[in-house]
Amino acid sequence: MGIDIEEINKKIKTIDELALIIQKYKKEGKKVVHCHGVFDLLHPGHMKYLESAKKEGNILVVTTTKDKFIDRGPGRPVFNEGLRSESLAALSCVDYVALNEWPTAVETIKKLKPDVYAKGSEFANLKDETGRIQKEAEIIKSIGGKMHFTDGIVFSSTKLLNVHFGVYQKETQEFLTRFSNKYSGDYIIEEIQKLKDLKVLVIGDTILDEYCYCEPLGKSLKNSIIPVKYLKSEKFAGGALATANHIANFCKQVDLISCLGNEDDEKDFILKNLRKNIQPTFFHSDQPTIKKRRFVHHTFLTKMFAVYFLDDLPISKKLEKEILNKLNQTISNYDLVVVSDFGHGLITQNIIEILCNKAKFLAVNTQTNSANVGFNTMDKYPKANYISINEEESRLATKEKFGNIQEINKKLIKLGNYDNIAITRGHQGSFTYSKKEGSYTIPVFSKEIVDRMGAGDAYLSITSLCIAKGMPIDLMGFIGNAVGALAVQIIGNKEGIQPEALFKYIKTLLKWG
Repeated sequence: MGIDIEEINKKIKTIDELALIIQKYKKEGKKVVHCHGVFDLLHPGHMKYLESAKKEGNILVVTTTKDKFIDRGPGRPVFNEGLRSESLAALSCVDYVALNEWPTAVETIKKLKPDVYAKGSEFANLKDETGRIQKEAEIIKSIGGKMHFTDGIVFSSTKLLNVHFGVYQKETQEFLTRFSNKYSGDYIIEEIQKLKDLKVLVIGDTILDEYCYCEPLGKSLKNSIIPVKYLKSEKFAGGALATANHIANFCKQVDLISCLGNEDDEKDFILKNLRKNIQPTFFHSDQPTIKKRRFVHHTFLTKMFAVYFLDDLPISKKLEKEILNKLNQTISNYDLVVVSDFGHGLITQNIIEILCNKAKFLAVNTQTNSANVGFNTMDKYPKANYISINEEESRLATKEKFGNIQEINKKLIKLGNYDNIAITRGHQGSFTYSKKEGSYTIPVFSKEIVDRMGAGDAYLSITSLCIAKGMPIDLMGFIGNAVGALAVQIIGNKEGIQPEALFKYIKTLLKWG
């Protein structure tokens, strides 16, 4: 392009530097045009867009999103912020480039105060599911600037990356191509937005997950132990609390039934870490609030060992009666009841009986963990409208160690009256089954894993809503795998799955052909 690296670097500024430069040009009577985007793969469509924008003024400044703010799903961006900035600065029509300091361009426009904010023609109707374009239009108008939409052929970086850059394995590419011919991203997003009016009850074990980040030291000379140096810790609202938080991001109102110990300080933490649209009912027992403390390598996030603080004896008859009374009074009010059964004593057979017989729509996960292996299996529940378990949990329930997933599913159907089944299979994706529609296999979408903990809870939470709303089993499974791919990028249960992130990722996945 005739521009050397020194000239390119001169064009790249910080936001603060760029604000001063723009101020100087405006004092000289020059008109400043601002463009903003990810620009993950710079293509002819981008170049036409930027060249067209430059014609609206004298100076063209371009801001691009920092890597940490790009929420188009796992594996994105393909090209890091440094390479993206240099590629933009290499274009002769671009005068300056800066990395955005915020997730959206709204604050950037306020800071830079351009005369013109230019977007591509695909945004001319000011419609996008995140609402960002509307906010950008409002803010440019508020500072006395104008919004301009360029003409030209619309290209998609995401589509080009998906098709030509081997972002996904061949099996996944073929699946997504077929699936995108059946469902559009806009249609799926509209269907997910319809979930908001479901009345949901979550019942299950409260668990506080603590990560103690450590640095391993040398082996002890006197004892067969691995010493570690403690660095810091984080605590998360896990178990049924995490399930409720995920669901509350998609529904207006969520009720929660769970059990706590008598530690007042833990209740304060829990209430602070529940979303505001969750209405909890906490029963108290003499047993402690369950805490699972994991010691984690601070660099690689690998878990070294764990200490559990729990008493997993069944709850007292008195406490069971209180919960049964609550369920009898309220269970008919809900469109969906989601059970997060971790096998730590809260969900008794009498409670299971009411759930199975009185819930309008019952969704269940019976989790297998180190404290309950073999004792908390799906056959506890004689019937459910939807069950979501992982492959190990399905094998334990069916006592099928070596059979294929179809054989396991046939045995699950005989175990109980289950209308819909999802079996998550890690790197092999997921298997879904419906009495009405048969079985369906969805490949894995995630490429990198930060932390697996909590991914199953996220999958259960959102797919329960989808199947209760009557979505087809293939669509539910696709959404579930997208949720799972996002969930394994989150450390522990630090945050719930956000609709905006899910919507963007779904659109990213379906840009093919």
